Amino acid sequence: MNNPEYDFIVIGSGFGGSVAALRLAEKNYKVLVIEKGKRLKPHDFPETNWNLKKWMWIPALRFFGLFKISFFRHITVLSGVGVGGGSLVYANTLAIPKSEFYASGSWSGLADWRDELKPFYSKALQMLSAVENPRLETGDLALKKLGVQIGRADDFFPTTVAVSMQEKFKNIAGYELTACNFCGGCMTGCRYNAKNTLDKNYLYLAEQLGVKILPETEVVDVIPAGNKNGENGYELITVSSTSIFKHKKRFTSKGVVFAGGVLGTVKLLLKLKDSSLPRLSDRVGYDIRTNSESLVGVTTFDKAKSFSDGVAIGSILYTGNKTHLEPVRYGSGSGFWRILMSPMVTGKSAIERIKNILIDLLKNPIKNLKVFTVWNWAKRTQILLFMQTIDSKIKFTLGKLGMKTEMQEGKAPSAFIPHAKELSEKYAEIVNGKPMVLLTETLGGIPTTAHILGGAVIGKDKNSGVIDSNQKVFGYENLWVCDGSAISANPGVNPSLTILAMTERAMDKVPGKAD
Repeated sequence: MNNPEYDFIVIGSGFGGSVAALRLAEKNYKVLVIEKGKRLKPHDFPETNWNLKKWMWIPALRFFGLFKISFFRHITVLSGVGVGGGSLVYANTLAIPKSEFYASGSWSGLADWRDELKPFYSKALQMLSAVENPRLETGDLALKKLGVQIGRADDFFPTTVAVSMQEKFKNIAGYELTACNFCGGCMTGCRYNAKNTLDKNYLYLAEQLGVKILPETEVVDVIPAGNKNGENGYELITVSSTSIFKHKKRFTSKGVVFAGGVLGTVKLLLKLKDSSLPRLSDRVGYDIRTNSESLVGVTTFDKAKSFSDGVAIGSILYTGNKTHLEPVRYGSGSGFWRILMSPMVTGKSAIERIKNILIDLLKNPIKNLKVFTVWNWAKRTQILLFMQTIDSKIKFTLGKLGMKTEMQEGKAPSAFIPHAKELSEKYAEIVNGKPMVLLTETLGGIPTTAHILGGAVIGKDKNSGVIDSNQKVFGYENLWVCDGSAISANPGVNPSLTILAMTERAMDKVPGKAD
């Protein structure tokens, strides 16, 4: 392959792929970005999440929205799809992990990660025009009151968010945004052009530098050319992700950046290890983490309260040295999740939990009736996101029906976290409400996460990781992993900013193209 079409092909356009595309283009490389999802504009986003065809990504049903739910034995994963990746559906929250993150996990000791990443956190915050949330709404004020009750009043803070608060605001890329109207619709796609998603900064600038973005396309193979270590480049095989007809296309590139998110990158790497890239580390799929989180919906009986007003996550309360709580909101009318809710109960087995659900229904018939029949679920329900830095690791492997999870070490991820239950019950008292959780949690004991991490982590060698400290793949030339798969410890906070910072650092290490 003497003359590859591209210097780099980036697989995925989310928090890692968008950074890689721009920074490589700035170094005069010819770059192609391949994205499985669609290129969406504000008018493509659903008014509420009841519009499943616009909201959800289920190609088998011809649903090509921006949100995907993936079910596994040990976890249920929520993720984003589309040009801009997870930024289309995330809650805009940009948090920097505490010190434990930088000195734990498989990357521990390979660099002074806190110092190494510090300038790149700043760079990413600048790129996203990050600001402090200026408005505390009903759910935030209740969280602040909870902080006072548990003796953590000084540990309550407004969030830092990637949202415009000004009319006709031009971000760092020169893209004009409008002011946030605090509708709470961030996670169903901002229809008002206020959310500073990646297609409006990193990708916007990248395209101005000549980067080509190819949406609705999925990479199914990456084949080294000539010398099998990839020194001579790669051939990528793709198929359409939205068409019924899966005609294959071929692209050639000197280098490849895997940035399809954990569910995309790890699945592809597992497949490639059994075929085109056998020299990949045996650690592919290992060290999968979440933020050991819990999601609880608290529905108020007070008709005067509205939890829909505000940005998706407006505040954060550090409830302990390794735990924190965030109130998450959906816009008025976005009540899809209500059909999957059940009373918050615990138990050692599914049978015991079903019994406890029935007991709760019988003991609290009026409250449960009010919760299940509430007219505007999103407006009257505050979702509480509890996260912690406690480590628990699973691994992904390939099965006959795709990826599956297995336990690696530590306790299995649990839907039943006593501290989260205690806090949500206290919060419910403050707002005069009742806590509820997803049926997958009560019946299956399976926790839900929007922060799936790891699977291609940093290590000192291929026996301890898949990539080195510069995020280059062990065993091959000119391959990088730049997405949540590379996160090598439990950050305990929303990971988007860390993915951006890590990718900024990795791309900073890539030399410029020789003339």
